[in-house]
Amino acid sequence: MSNNSDSYIDSGLETAFNNSDLSEISNPLIEKITKLVENTRNKVAVYLNSETAIMYWFIGNYIHSELKQKDKIKYGKQILATLSQELTQKLGKGFSYSALTRMVKVAERIDQQNIATLSQQLSWSHLIELSGIENELKRGFYAQNAISHKWNVRFLRDQIDAQLFERTTIAKQPEVIIAEALEKWDTTNEINPELVFKNTYVLDFLDLPANYSEKELENALITNIEHFILELGKGFAFVERQKRISVDAIDYHLDLLFYHRKLKRLIAIDLKLGKFKPEHKAQMELYLRWLQKNEMQEGEQKPIGLILCSEGNTEHVELLMLEEKDIKVAQYLTELPSKEWFADKLHRAIEIAKSAQS
Repeated sequence: MSNNSDSYIDSGLETAFNNSDLSEISNPLIEKITKLVENTRNKVAVYLNSETAIMYWFIGNYIHSELKQKDKIKYGKQILATLSQELTQKLGKGFSYSALTRMVKVAERIDQQNIATLSQQLSWSHLIELSGIENELKRGFYAQNAISHKWNVRFLRDQIDAQLFERTTIAKQPEVIIAEALEKWDTTNEINPELVFKNTYVLDFLDLPANYSEKELENALITNIEHFILELGKGFAFVERQKRISVDAIDYHLDLLFYHRKLKRLIAIDLKLGKFKPEHKAQMELYLRWLQKNEMQEGEQKPIGLILCSEGNTEHVELLMLEEKDIKVAQYLTELPSKEWFADKLHRAIEIAKSAQS
């Protein structure tokens, strides 16, 4: 006689079920068990990552505090080298001179409260990259982007190298406004458009002829739409090119129409050769009002316009667009300039913005 534990596999039950019946029962079980195991593994991985990062932070903080307290900072290199040898002998790998240096640097740049939060969402490698940024607001900008958009370490490094923060339109704003925007993004997941749009877009993937037309520029962007969306930023989705806009029996054509998922807005993009002109604003205002009336869906915010010009004239733009929140003007570059170029452009934009506000 079989006991209860054998009752599931007795011959009578085996003959009662065919393969289809067994699959109907076993497949959902396999799916649920697999999901349970994967979720648990993910939680364990997150926990281990967080605990490891916090341990490294405490090691770095302890070393830095001790050296500072005993006025031994100037001997830091020699002390770290000795520590590395001793710790490696006692604890094994993971305590090389460079590893200890990174621990100290992360502890210097990220305080205990922030490390507790960031370590739950970013890897130690992310934190090392972020520790290379001296400015706290700039570091917070990249951290929030990495968390929200799930950037891997390589992509984070690429964005830092590409001067993403310096190119965002919010970079020229006072620090208090930047801090408020980042705090709101972190706590409510509501993102300020100023954190999305850039003052300069690098389109060095287009391979345009020397004297290209607006039509050739548009065609090149469509051909390289994936690269263009990557440069626009996370959340942009392509909708239409040459969008027909009819007003009083007159047809206008908007170059490119996008949608931004986070902002929940249509994004109208107009391409211009040369510098921004006042009439470009009036044209974009017409497009935006038409889109708001005819294309905006329930639950969406008002459309935003982006005028991309091949030449920059920051002061002109500031004077004309000072109170305008729904139209952005940016310069596009077909070649990647130096970091110094971006820094100088941001500096000039900040000075002009200060002058306009005073």
